[in-house]
Amino acid sequence: MLRVARPTDRLAEVAKMYADGLGLSVLDSFVGHDGFDGVILGRRDQSYHLEFTTQRGHRATSARSDEHLLVFYVPEAEEWVAGCTRMTTAGFRIVKSSNPFWGSIGATFEDVDGYRVVLANAQWPE
Repeated sequence: MLRVARPTDRLAEVAKMYADGLGLSVLDSFVGHDGFDGVILGRRDQSYHLEFTTQRGHRATSARSDEHLLVFYVPEAEEWVAGCTRMTTAGFRIVKSSNPFWGSIGATFEDVDGYRVVLANAQWPE
């Protein structure tokens, strides 16, 4: 199991963007857990989760860069196109990747906090 967690000052907005854009479900959420609120997104049939948190009374600091990426491999062209449409409909901006490799095999999207997601239209090499 893999969980990627990061803070945000826009918890509801970011959670909705990722749920809608990546077709994820809310697996769990919490309020007031040692001063933190959070949402855990994922799919029950997958072994990864995305967790977004906010700490009451504190502003989230950013560790983002143009190379701070979540990459999802979507090999089927029709599914990839549908995924790209979901991302933009959910509010992600299409951006040019700073690494040309990602632009050659997919599309890069940026959320409202400036973090990036790549949908790669490629098969993960085995």
